[in-house]
Amino acid sequence: MGQIDKAILVRNLSFAYKDTLILSKVNTDIEIGKLSFILGKNGSGKSTFLRIIAGLLPYHAGNVYILGKENSKLSVAERAKIIGFLNQQHKAVFPFTVEEVVLTGRAGYINFLPKEKDRRAAFIALEKVGITHLQKRIYTELSGGEQQLVMIARVLAQEPKILLLDEPTAHLDFINQAHLLTLLKKLTNEGLTIVSVLHDPNLAFLYGDDFLFIKDYQVIRAPNNTSSWSTEFLRTIYQNNIDAIPYNGRALLIPNMN
Repeated sequence: MGQIDKAILVRNLSFAYKDTLILSKVNTDIEIGKLSFILGKNGSGKSTFLRIIAGLLPYHAGNVYILGKENSKLSVAERAKIIGFLNQQHKAVFPFTVEEVVLTGRAGYINFLPKEKDRRAAFIALEKVGITHLQKRIYTELSGGEQQLVMIARVLAQEPKILLLDEPTAHLDFINQAHLLTLLKKLTNEGLTIVSVLHDPNLAFLYGDDFLFIKDYQVIRAPNNTSSWSTEFLRTIYQNNIDAIPYNGRALLIPNMN
């Protein structure tokens, strides 16, 4: 039985692609209302772990509980009302307007045609992301960064309790990265639980509340009495000669060229 006081509870989770082991006997949990980042080297299994939580990949052993409910037993409709998931890559074929794309995030609530409450939810999502000026633009004519912001709005229109994001800052310039992460922080302060894969630990440490690292098939946190931005700890994660420079009570990472 899962614990309802945790957003996500993982017990003895194992996963492999054919004969390639990705995760082995993982035990971890994620708090409700926190901005949690999943970090680690390329190919360590970050996106795979996120997709398992999202219910998109079947796990071979163990359990994943979402707000106390076993993930594999949730229907697609039930999961859509709890979890919002943004993939790393997305491609639109048809020339929909931005408003229409965001409205598709309401699919779990619409039986036939969108109602006024659905259009209102879509507009609020556009407003939160700060892109109401793009509302009538054609999605396929937008820049990659603008399309990414539209997809963020689309998943917010879903009104999920848990938001899962795979590299949400991809395609965004420096200013829009800061804008998006500030928004994510604000949303968690309002009660939303957000879990995001991020390649850049500096951005994670600037904005995050909790940090999970994937290494050697395990999901781990920094040891007790050790900060997540400890130079010694991070060198074991990234297996590289890096230094942590103190900044605003946390740290920024730089490669040590010596």
